[in-house]
Amino acid sequence: MAEYVEFIPHSGACLATKNVLERRGKVRWMVRVPSTGGADNGWQIMSHIDTGEYLNDKDNWQIVAFNDVCNIEPALVGIYDFPVGSDLQVVRDERGISIYDTPTGRQIPVEEFYLPPQYRDGAQRKED
Repeated sequence: MAEYVEFIPHSGACLATKNVLERRGKVRWMVRVPSTGGADNGWQIMSHIDTGEYLNDKDNWQIVAFNDVCNIEPALVGIYDFPVGSDLQVVRDERGISIYDTPTGRQIPVEEFYLPPQYRDGAQRKED
């Protein structure tokens, strides 16, 4: 089993489908809604096999630490600070994994992704 990584300290909780959490389906859709308060960061994470009927059943959703879903799909780290209203999808093809804005079809350039503080230039120098 791979080591658990805390990619984003204090990243809060999100909703994810059980298909994602139980690894029956790959992470495909990510929508950010307004937080309901507390630790909720507003992200809702869905898999490629989730249907409308499946998503409408609240028993198919679970509150989970955002870092937990990042450990399932590390590409989620990059979307962490995208604004409420974001509607994104993961596309897997021969080039690898890309993230697209669902309504416009625009590929999100790497420069727009969130980079946790511990991975930014100079982060290690503070501890030297």
